[in-house]
Amino acid sequence: MTRAGRRDVVVVGLGSIGSMTLWQLARRGVDVLGIEQFGRVHTDGAYAGESRLFRVAAKEGEVFIPALLRARELWQELGAAYGQDPLLQAGALSVGPRGHPALTSTLSAVRRYDLPHEILDAAGLRARYPQFYVEDNDIGVLDPLGGVLRSELAVVAATDLALRHGASVRYHTAVSAIEPRPDGVRVLTPDGEVLAERVVLTAGPWTTRLLPDLADIVKVATLPLIWFIPRHIEMFTPGRFPGFMRDLHGVHAFGIPSLDGCSVKATPSLGLPQAGDWDNRGTTIPRERLKWAGQQIQKMIPDLIPEASRWSLHGESVAASKMPVIDTVAGGAVIVATALSGNGFKFSPVWGQTLADLATKGEATFTSDAFTIDAHRHIAAKA
Repeated sequence: MTRAGRRDVVVVGLGSIGSMTLWQLARRGVDVLGIEQFGRVHTDGAYAGESRLFRVAAKEGEVFIPALLRARELWQELGAAYGQDPLLQAGALSVGPRGHPALTSTLSAVRRYDLPHEILDAAGLRARYPQFYVEDNDIGVLDPLGGVLRSELAVVAATDLALRHGASVRYHTAVSAIEPRPDGVRVLTPDGEVLAERVVLTAGPWTTRLLPDLADIVKVATLPLIWFIPRHIEMFTPGRFPGFMRDLHGVHAFGIPSLDGCSVKATPSLGLPQAGDWDNRGTTIPRERLKWAGQQIQKMIPDLIPEASRWSLHGESVAASKMPVIDTVAGGAVIVATALSGNGFKFSPVWGQTLADLATKGEATFTSDAFTIDAHRHIAAKA
């Protein structure tokens, strides 16, 4: 029990992971307050932009597979409790040249964990997925546990469920400081201070404003999303077209089946520059890069008209190792999750569970030494 006038936990930032942490804490009966500088859903979030790819067969490393299996269970729990499912089970397909490192890593993961999967050679890809341009040396790895996440819906659903379980929320409230003290943590806002036993910081690209000591390992990247119009939209519905990752001639792209009935999200890696702070991030896609993106996507999926129908940019916190930062500071009084590096949304409910565990029990199942601040500093020092 907390003392009068104090909260058990304050969650700062209610986007991808913060909303899930709020849900996980509230369903346990924790006295939790969430504070968000914007509204319940907004276009500035790293989660914004309609959808995200969900994969269990993770090319990023086998350390993630147990977390992704648990995340899939939690996505289904979230949808069942909310009455609207954010996870569309369309499958996830990885396509690239035989022996490509991403495919090799994916195959290693599915074999080690005995995950359901299907390997398609070039002929099989052409027969099953004629939407793709396929070269003779290409193979595909189909992850039937994968699919598509409706990201804004997921954030709204988690927040609404948290409120049903008794959480409190303050929107349009910017936190100016987090101050650990011997008797707890003080959270400063324009409306006054809030005292808490623990603070969970899930502020994405704003993290280093509140924890400036992490500025040496956490940077801000601008992640683009681009949509194109196909000539034959019926070929790109979720029943016929999976979420995908494609590697072709040194270019990596990912995409989502059509959710709006007229366009397909398909985005190659543009290599937009990183920044040290949110205010210095990129705010546009240069015209020549957008043209290049359309050319690359049409090579991969010839039915797509190469001029973008729309695009958006999203700030994200990143780290050199591409591993997340999930750790505690101030003797465990502040728990932080950041540096998801454009790879975090599919994990968000399990990272929310992890942060809730750290805030209430001081330990969690789905953590790794590779996620610690010290591990990130060690990697940064060698770079």
